[in-house]
Amino acid sequence: MSTVPLLRDDCIFCGIVSGGVDAEILFENEDAICVLDINPIHFGHSLVIPKRHCRDFLELPASMVNGVFGAAHSVARATVIGLKLDGFNIFSNNGRIAGQSVFHFHLHITPRYRDDDIRFVLELKKYGDGEMKRYGALIRKCLSNPT
Repeated sequence: MSTVPLLRDDCIFCGIVSGGVDAEILFENEDAICVLDINPIHFGHSLVIPKRHCRDFLELPASMVNGVFGAAHSVARATVIGLKLDGFNIFSNNGRIAGQSVFHFHLHITPRYRDDDIRFVLELKKYGDGEMKRYGALIRKCLSNPT
C-alpha cells in the first residue's frame, strides 16, 4: 500500500482536483485533470495534474501513468488543432534544482509560435572514452535492482 496521500489540504493542485480552487478545466479522466495555467508562457498553456498528490514524477503511481499521459496526449492534440499550432512543448520540472515550484507532479503543455523567442539554452556535452558505457551500466544496474 502506498503512503502517498490522495490529496493534501496545503496543495493548490489538490485544491483544483477537489474542486475547492477555481480553474479553467479543459479535460478530465479517472487519473488526471487538465487546466489552463494561470501564469502561461503563451495563452493556451495548460497543466496536466494527477488526481492523487505525488510530489514528483517518481511518486506518480505506475497505475496512473497511462491515464496522465493519455490526458496529456488528448489535450496536446486539441491545443494544436484548436490554436492552429505548428509546434508545442511538453515538459515537467522535478525537484527544486530543475525549476519545480509546485510540489505536486504536473506536465506543462505549452504552445509554440515562430519567433516566440523562447529558448532552452543548453550546453551539450560529449562522452569521453568509456564514459557512455559507464553511465549505461550505472543506470541498467538500478533498473534490475532499484534499491
